[in-house]
This record gives sequence, structure tokens and C-alpha cells, in this order.
Amino acid sequence: MPKRTRFTTWRPLATAATAALLATLLTPAAAQAAPRGSEPVYSYENAIREAVWVDTGLDGDRDGKPDRVAVDIVRPRETARQGRKVPVIMDASPYYSCCGRGNESQKKTYDAQGRVAQMPLFYDNYFVPRGYAFVGVDLAGTNRSDGCVDVGGRSDIQSAKAVVDWLNGRAKAYTTRTGTTRAQAGWTNGRTGMIGKSWDGTIANGVAATGVNGLKTIVPISAISSWYDYYFQQGAPLYDSGPEWLSDYVDSPDARAKCAAVQRKLVDGAPRTGDWTPLWSERDYVKAARKVRASVFLVHGMQDLNVRMKHVGPWWNALAKKGVERKIWLSRTGHVDPFDFRRGAWVETLHRWFDHELMGIDNGIDREPMADIERTPGQWDTSRVWPPSGTRTATLRPDRGAQAGVGTLGLHRGQGTETFTDDPERSETDWAAQVDTPTPEKAGFTTRTLTRDLRLSGSSEVTVTATPSTPTAHLSAVLVDLGPATIRDYADAGEGITTLTNRTCWGASTTADSSCFKETKAKTADVDYTVVSRGWADLGNHASDHKGSPLTPGQRYTITLDLAATDHVVPKGHRLALIVAGTDQGLIDPPADKPKLILDLSRTSARVPFTGGAAAFARATTGEATATPDATFLDGVREPRTTHRVPEASQ
Repeated sequence: MPKRTRFTTWRPLATAATAALLATLLTPAAAQAAPRGSEPVYSYENAIREAVWVDTGLDGDRDGKPDRVAVDIVRPRETARQGRKVPVIMDASPYYSCCGRGNESQKKTYDAQGRVAQMPLFYDNYFVPRGYAFVGVDLAGTNRSDGCVDVGGRSDIQSAKAVVDWLNGRAKAYTTRTGTTRAQAGWTNGRTGMIGKSWDGTIANGVAATGVNGLKTIVPISAISSWYDYYFQQGAPLYDSGPEWLSDYVDSPDARAKCAAVQRKLVDGAPRTGDWTPLWSERDYVKAARKVRASVFLVHGMQDLNVRMKHVGPWWNALAKKGVERKIWLSRTGHVDPFDFRRGAWVETLHRWFDHELMGIDNGIDREPMADIERTPGQWDTSRVWPPSGTRTATLRPDRGAQAGVGTLGLHRGQGTETFTDDPERSETDWAAQVDTPTPEKAGFTTRTLTRDLRLSGSSEVTVTATPSTPTAHLSAVLVDLGPATIRDYADAGEGITTLTNRTCWGASTTADSSCFKETKAKTADVDYTVVSRGWADLGNHASDHKGSPLTPGQRYTITLDLAATDHVVPKGHRLALIVAGTDQGLIDPPADKPKLILDLSRTSARVPFTGGAAAFARATTGEATATPDATFLDGVREPRTTHRVPEASQ
């Protein structure tokens, strides 16, 4: 468990410019007290809208000229007239022209002078009237920028880092894409916060991992922390394509014509073997977490099967080890923005976060609970720290039961073996639905019925000792809460939300850019079980997470599967199950063979973080042994087929 890290105390901004800015947000009487929040006192309709092109110092498209990235800016006119400098909220994205942003897939639009008329999402509408500038950056190779998309590599990250450097007087920018007239950022104090969902949030992670000066906070939503983990887990392929597909998906027409060399590097550097290469090292932000200076407000869906929860645990723990100021929201949705699952609370919290981190307003958010966790649809708990104090790992052990493949799960070492045969046509929903029934494609192990609630918080590990019958084998391990519940239907097209027709408004509007967005509500499902956490691996990676090798049929191998972080309460009256199987259809690709695997139960275990540790597990599972329920088919969500290969909105 990461060490306890309190939010860092705010360093006062003792500058005349900041004091003047904050004073304008208050009446003379209120100005005598500490400001509690920025107010919408500036005109959005009359805001300055401009574009600059920042020199990245790279020549990714090999045209002999440094790549320039397009930066669209919306900022208050009043502060500019008065010479007051403002902080910046920035979203760097590859999606501004190809695919759109947010639940309504908004794109940038421009007026006749080439100035941004509509900036997607609500950030500019809401924050510009409150004294912030909003900056929308087209990643290299997209929309109006030069260069090539390299999917989380140097070009992607430098696209945004160069803008932070320019905002802090360390880089060059120009008023046109090809001209020589310089553009200055004298209107900002350089204090920058990056925000974004999915690929955009990934860029925020990557820029923070450079340690760039001036980046004060990031708000990564459903974001990638290591690109290897987007395409593979411990050698097991999660998609049937690599980053070259994604690059081509977002490249501008100009980039497609110039970036064949970059495409080739992506193909060559990301072999479908699942072996770790230098390409993945360049795109691993977790290993560079020691450089992070910015605070982090992380948001993720615990049922996100696009950018999976595997991206949360290692990144969060690395930030904790570094002592980074941080905050976290974990929802029960899939790949969904908090604006669409908890809108009012999100806007208020984000406002306070940016006020604290970028304007230096002591509003107390740093002294509030670190974590907000969604328990049931729309119902949230808080934790002072996350994982909560008192969370300790318990080692759970599977054992044989009265029927083949239907065993028990407890604290005592098991004996004997269980056997299953990989069936690529079956998924975690099939396994969980028949956990109490012998089926040939899985081995399931369940606890006694709980006599009290049991909370899991953090990342689990499942160590499997297995003997394969073929030279290739993939493994899956899932933790399942067995019991009735109403959950967000994350397998539905909306991934836990339904989009309505009525709209609510969040900020000021213009004719071209409305602040009014369609409302949503929770899309729920009544189920008999809930998959809590998942993990996958290629058994050929038993000796190394980074390199696989052929298996010798009949030889025993031991591998530890990393299960994704989660925070889940298994209620009294439910059971906790561990299921071990082969291919998880729709979530990993199958191996070349269809192996039979023999599990050595005495050498198989699960390390699970419980609030209260092994003692809490023992108390919750102490009581009269319950009979195995009659074999029934349990209802769950539909099979979670992950057809999208784009780290973006999935509605």
C-alpha cells in the first residue's frame, strides 16, 4: 500500500498581479476576507479569441522545417486591457477535427478570420468568465498542426510541453502556421493546468512526467499511464492492432501524406508478440513519475474496458511514493466523463480544484477527503486517503470442492488440482454466470457467504501455477461479487449512462458556442453478480513481464497476474469468487493453441487488499458453512465486447 500522503499545503502566491486579479472578483467589502472562489465577472462574448503556432523543435514529418502546433486561445479581454496576467487551463487533443470531443462529439469550428468560434466542451464557457484563459492544442499531425502523430511518444508529448514552455516564455510561437511574426504570451502568468479525457488525459500524464516548469496541476480522466498496458497485459494482446492503426485514425490528410516513416516505426516497434520494446519504454509515464511536479486529480471508471483500471494502480502508487498532491474519483461507469455521470458535483469540484491550484485560493479542497468512490449508481462515499488507512493484503487460497471446477476460497492452503480447457468463445460473463456449475472452460472458487461487509481497495495479484498442454497459453483471472445488485450497465452502448434530450447550461454562451449540454441519467441493470477486478497474462511471460517464450507442454509454470485496482464493498450475504480461465472473449485475444491447463492449487493464491486485511476477511467468512447453491444460471450484464480501439468517448 502506498504511504500516506496529505495534500500539500498551498504555497501562497504573493504577487501583485495575482492579488489584483483576485480583488477584481470580489466586492470591496468582501475583498477584505480571503477569496473563496473565482466569480464569472468577465465577458465571454467579448473574450479574445486567437490562434498561434508553437514551434516544437521537432521535424516529425521530415519536410525540413520545425513542426508547429496550432494553439487556439480564448481569454478575458478585460484582464488583457488592464495588464493583468491570468492562469491557463489547457486541453491538448488529437480529436478536435477528426472525431470530436465529449458525449456530443463536438469539434472546433472557426470564423472567417480563422479564430476559434466553438471550442468543444464547457471549459472555456465556464472558466474564461472566471478569469482563466482556455487553450486547445491540436497535437502534432492533427487538425491545423504540422508533424506526425506518434501515439504517446516524443512528438505527442512535445506538442503539448512546447505550449507550456511558450506560456512560460521558454519557446517560440508565431501568428501564422508558416509566417515569421512572433507571438508572445505576455497575458499569462504561466500557471497551467492540463485536463482531458482518454488520449487528452494521457497527454497530460505524459507532460507531467517530463517535470516541465509551469505545469501546476493535471486532471487526467480515463487516461493511459503506460501505452504498453493499452495494447497488452503481461504479453497477452488486448487488441488485434497496434498504435499504427490509431495514428492513422487521427492523422490529418497532410500528415498521412508525410508520415509513412513514423507509421513504419510504430509497426516495427510494437510487435504483436507482446514483448516490451524501446517504443514502450518511451511511452511509459509511470517510470518517470519521479519527475512529476504537478498535482494530480485523477478520475476513472472502475468498469472502463477501453482504458482499463490497470492504468490507475501503478500510476497512483508511483505518484504517492513521490509525495505528489493528489485527489481521485472512481465511478462505476465505463469510459465516461464525470460531466456525464455526476455533472453538478463535478463542475463545482473542478472549479474549486483549479481555483486552489492555479489561482492560489485557500478554499479548503486540500483538506477534504482525497477519494470519492461511487458505491451504487449515483451514491458516493469518501475516503480521507486512498486506499483507505488500515488496508492490508490478505492471501486467499483456492481449494477443491465437491464438484470438479467448483471449489472454495479461504485463508488455508488448498490441495490437489483443477483442470480447464481454453475456450475463446467464452467470456468472464459466461464464467461468472455458471460459477457454481462445473464447466470445462474455467475453475471457480467461492468464499462462504459473508456475515459482514468486506471492502476491497487497491490492486490485487493472482499467482497461478499451471501445466499447459500446448506451446502457447493465455490466462485470465477475475474477482467476482456473487449476489444481487443494481449496477451501472457498463456493457451497454452508453457504458453506464443514458443521454437525454433536455439540456443544462454551464457557463456563458455565444451564438457559435453554447454552454448547454444534454443531460444524462444512470443506465442501470439488475444483476446476480458483479465482476470486481480483472487481469490477464500470456503464460509464456512467466519469467518476465517484458518478454515471452514458448512453453514446453507438460511442464509446470508459475506466473503472477496483476489485477486492476478497484474499490468495492462485497455486502453481507454475498460471496466473493476467484475464477481462473483462459481467453476472456472480447477482452484479450486468444493464443495460437487451445490448451488444457492443470492448476496446482497448493501453489495458486490471490493477494487481495482488504480494509482490515486478513483479519477482516476471517471475520466476514466466519460462521456456519453454507451449502453450495443449486446450480443456476446467474444474470449479469451482456458480454463486454470491446470493439472500439480508440482511447476516446465511446457513446
